[in-house]
Amino acid sequence: MQRQWQGNTGGGNIGQRALIFLFNVFGLKPLYAVLMFVVPFYMLFARSGYLAVYHYFRQQFGFSKLKAFCWTYKNHFRFGQVILDRFAMFSMARIANSRQLFEVEIVGNEHFTRLVESEKGFVIVGSHVGNFEIGGYLLHSDKKRFNAVIYDGETEIVQQNRSKLLNDNNITLIPVKNDMSHLFAANIALQNGEIVSMPADRVFGSTKSVECQFLNGKADFPVGAFALAAAFEVEVLSVFCVKISAKKYKIFVQTCSCVPLRSPLTKREQISILAKNYVAELEKIVRKYPEQWFNFYEFWKE
Repeated sequence: MQRQWQGNTGGGNIGQRALIFLFNVFGLKPLYAVLMFVVPFYMLFARSGYLAVYHYFRQQFGFSKLKAFCWTYKNHFRFGQVILDRFAMFSMARIANSRQLFEVEIVGNEHFTRLVESEKGFVIVGSHVGNFEIGGYLLHSDKKRFNAVIYDGETEIVQQNRSKLLNDNNITLIPVKNDMSHLFAANIALQNGEIVSMPADRVFGSTKSVECQFLNGKADFPVGAFALAAAFEVEVLSVFCVKISAKKYKIFVQTCSCVPLRSPLTKREQISILAKNYVAELEKIVRKYPEQWFNFYEFWKE
């Protein structure tokens, strides 16, 4: 299966700086309106991404051709809003109360609070559904440091503003490196009783994976986060941050750990259970918010 996702935000430094400038001048809502005219061109020229999402609605939800097309447009429009929200947060990076740009409702916050109050570290797994990065700005802890494992190919403007926001929220970035040094950094963080956060829905290169039943098909999911949790005997939380309205996000927090930390199961069995529990939670969210699935490549196995 060919992966066509490139792993970075489009537009380049100039385009992204222009976007932040436009937000400072006009605010969010007028830019949302512009998306209505931009999205059709994006669907036309970013053909592979368009077809992947169209197939997602056709094959995973059984939509008719017309309905799948309409939902594909809705998906691209929502993705545009999510990107604009992200840069809106960047433009507010120097303002102390930048988190107040959006209202947030947290479902299952007791799971997060319980682990923050404990001595041990834990792992947070998310996905490219909704706005996982903004979830990191809105769901924060003063007691435990977040360590966010991220792709290291973003533009300078994204990296600068992302670092500013995350550092202000007690979050350290761990860029993924070819020399695998990010794994050592994640290990140290868990040893220190901190939080390690990473998405768990994209498999690339030689990453180890587990096949799971997901929606109306089978797909591979990476096991790195779950292997870390099993190795250090720490719990795993799934966190999904979805956009509800122009000014509101909803964060869903759920535990993926249903087996004792010191279990007679083998590490491989524990990893498989954690991965499948995560995928079950991911499926609940995707079924509820299908337009917020933002993996623009052919995700499922043929």
